Amino acid sequence: MEKQPLVSIVMAVKDTAPYLEECLDSILNQTYQNWELLAVNDHSSDETPEILKAYAEKDQRIRFLNSDRPKLIPTLQVGYAAVKGELINRMDSDDRMPDYKIQVLVDEWMKYGKGHVIAGGTEHFVDEGEVGDGFLKYEKWLNEVAKTSTHYQQIYKECAIPSHCWLMHKDDFDSVEAFDPIIYPEDYDLCFRMYKKGLKIIGIDTVLHHWRDRSNRISRTWDEYKDNRYFDMKLRFFYELDRDKTRPLVLWGAGRNGKDMAKLIQPYNDTFHWVCDNERKIGKDIYGVIMEDYSVVQNLENPQIMIVVSSPDGKIEIQHDLDAWDKVPVKDYWFFA
Repeated sequence: MEKQPLVSIVMAVKDTAPYLEECLDSILNQTYQNWELLAVNDHSSDETPEILKAYAEKDQRIRFLNSDRPKLIPTLQVGYAAVKGELINRMDSDDRMPDYKIQVLVDEWMKYGKGHVIAGGTEHFVDEGEVGDGFLKYEKWLNEVAKTSTHYQQIYKECAIPSHCWLMHKDDFDSVEAFDPIIYPEDYDLCFRMYKKGLKIIGIDTVLHHWRDRSNRISRTWDEYKDNRYFDMKLRFFYELDRDKTRPLVLWGAGRNGKDMAKLIQPYNDTFHWVCDNERKIGKDIYGVIMEDYSVVQNLENPQIMIVVSSPDGKIEIQHDLDAWDKVPVKDYWFFA
């Protein structure tokens, strides 16, 4: 079995009976056979437990558990405590796997071994209507990140590794605290923990997951996901991992994102240049900081730049300016929105 390590798939399940059989069938249809599914019921009120029990009786690779604690992360913890596999993957109970998913992940991981995370692309779908424009944009971005293996370069923009599109060794997963932190969004926090630990991400240009877009998915309904900019999390890791207080800090953007980020920076007791290209705001005192013209960046010595503009056109213009300024290499600026 050296060339076919056991893959443990951890899946929290809550009230997804309408989609669950499709999900489970997609796992049973995997071309890679050496897997186990830890399917953990999180206090469902529909037919979810009965479906899981029936599938567990049909195939011994499916292990049905009940969570003794409510909510997503504690339920994942219950599943993870029972894993027997060498390699770890996660699944969502309303989604589908392409039949090649686990095989592709394992084949790629075997090339690199421990210390590496394999991450691929994703594709959204709906049962009726059309996938939301926001999800399509996120999907396009995720797939480009996977294709170019730029996960850490893009990490402050969005969660660059979706919760279901990775495979890693259990020792590596344990080294980044697995599902232990009760922090949402849990997939984004995990992504940052991989970055902090220095695990190497190997991106592959392959769709590995079919992601269901539905109106009652938790990313749309839970308070924890309501402000999907996640500035608190991004800023916490930025100051822990990337901020060098011996260098000038620049906050670029004077809209809502810029104002919210400026307020969040202040408790870190860090001075910063706040810049924009809006002539009506330049020279104004906002939260005790005088807004400056963005051209001041060229005169700063080795600045670190946080870009928080929301307009796609604005981002393109800023990227053009930064590319033209030799004093600001790519590693010294980050898009936070």
